[in-house]
Amino acid sequence: MTETPQLHVFFFPMMAKGHLLPTADMATLFASRGVKTTIITTPLNAPIFTKTIQRTQKNLPTQIDLRLIDFPAAAVGLPDGLENLDLVNSVDIHRKFFRALALLEHPLELLIQECRPHCLVADLFFPWAADLASKYGIPRLVFHGTSFFSMCATESVTKHKPHKNVLSDTDTFALPGLPDEIKLTRLQLADNIRLEYENDFTKLLDRAKESEEKSYGMIVNSFYELEPAYVDHYRRVLGRRAWHIGPVSLCNRNVEDKAQRGNSGTMDEDGCLKWLDSKKPNSVVYVCFGTTSQFPASQLFEIAMGLEASGQEFIWVVRKPKEEGDNHEERLPQGFEERMKGKGLIIRGWAPQVLILDHEAVGGFVTHCGWNSALEGISAGLPLVTWPIFAEQFFNEKLITEILKIGVGVGAQQWVRLVGDYVKREAIEKAVKAIMVGEKAEEMRSRAKALGVMAKRAIEEGGSSYNDLGALIEELRLYRA
Repeated sequence: MTETPQLHVFFFPMMAKGHLLPTADMATLFASRGVKTTIITTPLNAPIFTKTIQRTQKNLPTQIDLRLIDFPAAAVGLPDGLENLDLVNSVDIHRKFFRALALLEHPLELLIQECRPHCLVADLFFPWAADLASKYGIPRLVFHGTSFFSMCATESVTKHKPHKNVLSDTDTFALPGLPDEIKLTRLQLADNIRLEYENDFTKLLDRAKESEEKSYGMIVNSFYELEPAYVDHYRRVLGRRAWHIGPVSLCNRNVEDKAQRGNSGTMDEDGCLKWLDSKKPNSVVYVCFGTTSQFPASQLFEIAMGLEASGQEFIWVVRKPKEEGDNHEERLPQGFEERMKGKGLIIRGWAPQVLILDHEAVGGFVTHCGWNSALEGISAGLPLVTWPIFAEQFFNEKLITEILKIGVGVGAQQWVRLVGDYVKREAIEKAVKAIMVGEKAEEMRSRAKALGVMAKRAIEEGGSSYNDLGALIEELRLYRA
């Protein structure tokens, strides 16, 4: 009798940090359950995975493979070396980047022919992956990288169009059909929904939605206890197949795993930890807006003044503005860094976020509500200041502030791609104080800590995400058989 070959899953993430990092974590989780995993990416994105693979391989029962395909930059007129969405800084480059993604179908097909995997986990932004998987008789699972809540909210807006029933951009409307009453304004919706325009990107989103419906199901980086009503709504009311397997970042258990997840930082983790070790528990607020947000220098100035006025100790990850010739050091308030010595730590570039959030000195997190960051903050048991910028971030803010009640909004009112709504220093000061020393701070912290405990339980043996991943793997084995 011939032995059944080991279950083999392909992971094909979109080339952006917010998609690559959770993919590395997902591959680790599948490999920890005895599944052979292969990650497919391009040469310049490979280092994100090679470090993870080298680090985790010795502790995993099965190997994680890495296969490279060339990124077709020249074919679409992109500069050589632009292989990651986080490097895109204009509408024209954005358009070319997504055109390049469409050209990756053929090289992926050649790898499927060669390796014959039993399942393809492909990013939402590869809508052609469903047909490709179908051609080879394997299930395609979609990875979207957001919350159940935001997927349910998106479905409500696109299906019912409640924003058409209000007279102005600032009037509120309720999202029909959801388990909770959630109100938004038109300004908080993505510009393509609000302004009803069509371009290459919106057509891609439409194809992605059709492709999602043709796929085997969805892998979601969340856990049942966080948003139970929305897990049930997504599965039972919307009738979608989905498995929650998160928070996936919690597979990074030791200091080395947390510190080396992603890029090498501009500050070594020892220096960062040493600074945090000198602080009292829950005394530091961590401020970071993800990898794609591009605040102008005037907004960085307001953040600096707001943080100083709050009187709180802080770590602030400052990304250099993409304006031509701009220098973030010059645009921070004069003497700011000198005045903040010992009280504030500024990290320029990449920071070991999971490591920082998990430190006992950190007592709050100012976040753009990108789902990876939000979930990492929740997993660390922290109250959040929510500052949504674009994408689905205004939906995630509602989950954090109104349903989970573990956060305070900074007052961003308008969805603006990459740069967000302009927020003044007084609002920043007020929100930071509210989560750190405000009258409801302890109440929020208590709720946040309880969620952090639930998050860790969810991925342990017998937990909700552990069991859902096990059910998915078993289903894939049966499908293959």
